[in-house]
Amino acid sequence: MRVLFVATEVAPWVKVGGLGDVVGSLPSALRSEGVDARVCVPAHAGILRVAPNPRRVASYAIGHANGPVHATVWETELEGVPAYLIAGPPIPEEGVVYTGRMDEEGERFVFFSLAALELCRHLEWVPDVLHCHDWHSAVVPHALAQQRTGDAALEPIASLLSVHNLPYSGQGADAALRAYGISGTDDPRVSYGHRAIPLVLGLASADALSTVSEGYAREILGPEYGCGFEHLLRERRADLTGIRNGLDVVSWDPMGDAALAAPYGPDAMDGRARCRAALHAELALPDDDAPLVAVVSRLVAQKGLDLIAPALRQLRELPWKAVVLGTGDPWIERALETLAAEMPDRVRVKIGFDETLARRIYAGADCVAMPSRYEPCGMTQLIAMRYGCVPVARETGGLADTVADVDLSEDATGVLFADATPSSLAFALRRAFSVSRTPRWADLIDHGMRTDWSWQASARVYVRLYERLARSRARKKA
Repeated sequence: MRVLFVATEVAPWVKVGGLGDVVGSLPSALRSEGVDARVCVPAHAGILRVAPNPRRVASYAIGHANGPVHATVWETELEGVPAYLIAGPPIPEEGVVYTGRMDEEGERFVFFSLAALELCRHLEWVPDVLHCHDWHSAVVPHALAQQRTGDAALEPIASLLSVHNLPYSGQGADAALRAYGISGTDDPRVSYGHRAIPLVLGLASADALSTVSEGYAREILGPEYGCGFEHLLRERRADLTGIRNGLDVVSWDPMGDAALAAPYGPDAMDGRARCRAALHAELALPDDDAPLVAVVSRLVAQKGLDLIAPALRQLRELPWKAVVLGTGDPWIERALETLAAEMPDRVRVKIGFDETLARRIYAGADCVAMPSRYEPCGMTQLIAMRYGCVPVARETGGLADTVADVDLSEDATGVLFADATPSSLAFALRRAFSVSRTPRWADLIDHGMRTDWSWQASARVYVRLYERLARSRARKKA
């Protein structure tokens, strides 16, 4: 089985969010399952400076209204995974990955998508499945569906489109689509106003669809989370699979994490007490029995971080402390800094992101608050449980799939709540604080630390999906 990942991020070379983690980890897990998985990404954000020994393997032109646009492909390797880097005039070699300007991003990523598909005609290695990710490569399955009939190179290839975050659809890239000769879909399942949106082209054309948790796959079928695409997604329900993201358990391992004051694991927990004491000293917080609540997140409304300050104010009479690490919307940053100024003896807010400090927070905090309004999968809760930090999370998407509530499961790993309100979050934290004073708390920690959050279980599900796609494509070709 040969699979080519087509995406804009691959950790550690280029990482903005969870997409980079997936593309940086899943191909390696698949290779350990016998899949010849490879990666194709744009040669942007300085990637050619950090990729080892890139060598040019292909050069070709992509048609454009203003004349051919030339693509150059470099081959390299990322921790044993072959990688193809696509360069060309629309793709700046330095600078940010996403500009927020759809005229720039549309030109860049439509070119990248078409160049990635064309690459299949220029390699001796031909994938059985093109695994595309989010709107940035959603044009690939659309172009593949239009071009593969009668094309010896493309006809055997199946496509899978994974949706990591549905609201990011590429709307506004219609000028780039026209310039590269891509007409909007005429699929009757797609409403007229959505026919020139890159993500919709992929949702309508890909041989199969996936998203990053079973819960999110269910949620996007309805109007609350479907972003206006729910009718099309319901029509394609049989082709949609939710597969939970995994965790790089080698990188995220409290037994071998050099950032921590002491190593620990589920069978050797003494080190965690030392980590907790060290974190309190670093933050200049009193090292007492009051639970320490952590927030490690982008400080944005989607993550529900506007609920943190009012929820904690409702708990003023209880003993607790809190540490916030992240950056995001200025108004949320200001609200949290105001809370810290009101409660200087128990709240610390660190604006910015520091992965080393994040690791120490996971190892030293008692619980992590995740009040997300929606969460396709979420990595924070997986890392937190791996490090013995109990998640207090809203029951949505991947959070509902991965966190088992203390009152509903013998194998509970955290506390869930339903409503995205300060009062609901405050009540959930009260529950967590209450349980933290009982032996049950140690059970939550132990269950979370012992659960297998690695990529291997998810990789095996993907293998079955790839095999099904390849068989289906072979039947259609025959």
